Amino acid sequence: MCRGLDSLPITCLERAKELKALFGSFLQKSDHCVTGQCKKSDKVRLNIDEPLKWKESFDKLLCNGLCLYRAFLVSEFSEENIAFYLACEDYKNFKPSKMAVKAKKIYDEFIGSNAPREVNLDHTTKAITKANMENPTASTFDLAQAKIYTLMEKDCYPRFLKSSTYLELSRKAKTG
Repeated sequence: MCRGLDSLPITCLERAKELKALFGSFLQKSDHCVTGQCKKSDKVRLNIDEPLKWKESFDKLLCNGLCLYRAFLVSEFSEENIAFYLACEDYKNFKPSKMAVKAKKIYDEFIGSNAPREVNLDHTTKAITKANMENPTASTFDLAQAKIYTLMEKDCYPRFLKSSTYLELSRKAKTG
């Protein structure tokens, strides 16, 4: 009979968690360029050598590896960072008449006190963003978004490049 998950080695459980996050993320919205620095052809299909380019810069990862990166963040319980970043990108495309409502939703979900998916921002950044909420514009979240981008680039991105999932993908890309 099955003895349950407790009988499995911890490495199997960790790998299962990675795979679950990866497959769950693939079922969500497909990759898209979030930095505006991608070529149109990059948005359509992932080339076999693309994972090797992700090591060159965080922007290249966001252009073509967003789905995999998101899955990695889910496995690390820090998916709120990319969710906030993408919400801010989406927010910039809203009509000015609808910005106040969308800004409040983003603030309440990611920045405000007791936010369910609170991102790690310093007190000063939170205060500036709260002041920006008085008259929301396309740049309301720019400072907070930049801080989260830097956090992901300096903290999560290097860990992603060392993850077994990325190392396996890059190994396969090297061998063709």
